[in-house]
Amino acid sequence: MCGIVGILGSGPAAPLLVDALKRLEYRGYDSAGVATLEGGHLTRRRAEGKLRNLEERLAAQPLSGRSGIGHTRWATHGAPTERNAHPHATDRVALVHNGIIENFRELRTELEQGGTVFSTDTDTEVIAQLVSRNLEAGMAPADAVKATLDRLEGAFALAILFDGEDDLMIGARRGSPLAIGFSDGEIYFGSDAIALAPFTDRVSYLQDGDWAILTRAGATIYDADGAVVERPVTRALVTSLMVDKGNHRHFMAKEIYEQPEVVGHTLGHYLDFAGGRCAPDAIGGIDFASLDRLSITACGTAYYAGLVAKYWFERFARLPVDIDIASEFRYREQPLTPNGLSIVVSQSGETADTLASLRYAKAEGQKVAAIVNVQESTIARESDFVLPTLAGPEIGVASTKAFSCQLSVLASLAVAAGKARGHLTDVDEERLVRALSEIPRLMSQALRLETQMEALARDLAKVQHILYLGRGTSYPLALEGALKLKEISYIHAEGYAAGELKHGPIALIDENMPVVVIAPYDRIFDKTVSNMQEVAARGGRIILLTDPKGRDAAAIDAVETVILPEMPSTITPLVYTIPIQLLAYHTAVFMGTDVDQPRNLAKSVTVE
Repeated sequence: MCGIVGILGSGPAAPLLVDALKRLEYRGYDSAGVATLEGGHLTRRRAEGKLRNLEERLAAQPLSGRSGIGHTRWATHGAPTERNAHPHATDRVALVHNGIIENFRELRTELEQGGTVFSTDTDTEVIAQLVSRNLEAGMAPADAVKATLDRLEGAFALAILFDGEDDLMIGARRGSPLAIGFSDGEIYFGSDAIALAPFTDRVSYLQDGDWAILTRAGATIYDADGAVVERPVTRALVTSLMVDKGNHRHFMAKEIYEQPEVVGHTLGHYLDFAGGRCAPDAIGGIDFASLDRLSITACGTAYYAGLVAKYWFERFARLPVDIDIASEFRYREQPLTPNGLSIVVSQSGETADTLASLRYAKAEGQKVAAIVNVQESTIARESDFVLPTLAGPEIGVASTKAFSCQLSVLASLAVAAGKARGHLTDVDEERLVRALSEIPRLMSQALRLETQMEALARDLAKVQHILYLGRGTSYPLALEGALKLKEISYIHAEGYAAGELKHGPIALIDENMPVVVIAPYDRIFDKTVSNMQEVAARGGRIILLTDPKGRDAAAIDAVETVILPEMPSTITPLVYTIPIQLLAYHTAVFMGTDVDQPRNLAKSVTVE
């Protein structure tokens, strides 16, 4: 999760930028850089690796400008080199960017045909070049930025400096977070309040689609339609060791909304979006071609991520998968094949049962790959391969962004395995990578369903039991939806494979039983419709999550139909998790429970 800092200050900006970037190191990064206005002209210092390398560069070649931007980068498009490090610049602008520009290929081709010469492999440079082209055409800076934003597809947060403009900075957000910090005679941009903590506790959080013009006198904020808007300025009581809720009521809500950004960064770590292929170096030398079998072990939500992955690995790589709850795996003495690989999944990297399962697998002679959010954790240290999820700190006990990042890693691995084992062609790989690259944008669209999910939650808060149904990869999502609801609202919920309805759960169906059906329009959609008809015939209250084709084909009077965008079936688990999380969250809010710290639960289960 990249970090952004921008300063219009009263003293040298570069040391302050570096200090702020240090507070964002928890996000993870592989290069860093700053740009300031020296005598009115843009000047950059960048370095590969850790911030100490950038500090050494600045010590040797100091910058004194009062206006500056800084960035810590996780590589997505282009290798983690100094050349690809942010800020990216032309003679007219310098900018930093979090997120992914999905249509950068088309924009780059257009610019190159017009004579533009690119100096990096990144998607970000197209933004700088577009703004510069607009400036050269005579546009004012604000108009040049707005015209550029209208061309961009994807999720992003931006902070932009202009040559010759010492008292101007422009920022924008779509999908990725961005905040403004206010102080007397100074003003700032930051990825979150932690970045701004050294300077101010007066923070305003841009909403999705907002863009803002900063001068030292203040900020003018525009919404996606171009109207001037006011965003509340709040007191952010944070230190370098605290994570802020932003303008959200709970950490869980904030973490739901962070998913387009963190999923984008996680996918970018494992996939080469520009080349339309997997990034072989990111999987740490795992030889999928030599494997006979996979074993996936995890607990709770991470286990459901593994269940989804079973479908992906077996479909794309034709690789058999055993999936176990860690507390069962560690005791049932499963025989492990010599040519197998064990994958353990844990947000904290300290989960006791998962750690015990890892040690059992190693004792049986298997190599172990760890999918973890904390790279310094015990599970990471004891594994042969470490596959990080770049979710950043997750404070809410009920996992949201960690789950979607786990799915992102597993989906990337499944594609890599399919290619390595010869079951995916180059064309297949490019098609799947392109589909995965669209997830942040689709997640941002799914977040717009919040008002509808909040309205549904008002009714769900009044019931005692809820059933979730799904087929294929929607079945583990039904299990996850039920888990989320009972974790934080304390309402009894069960997730079932839709085909199992007649094997027992149908006895529960009556007019008081809400049934959440997760059914994107895919090759098994008609089968799920048959199950919905059985529910409707018994008066069950159906809440259908589908897409426009599914809505038209269902022909069933659902209590409510939640319409998501059309998308390839491969990526539906990542996008459909958004409304499921929102439904659980708002139900819990109406129930008045402690959403972030529900009773009896801990974030990391480190004892059996």
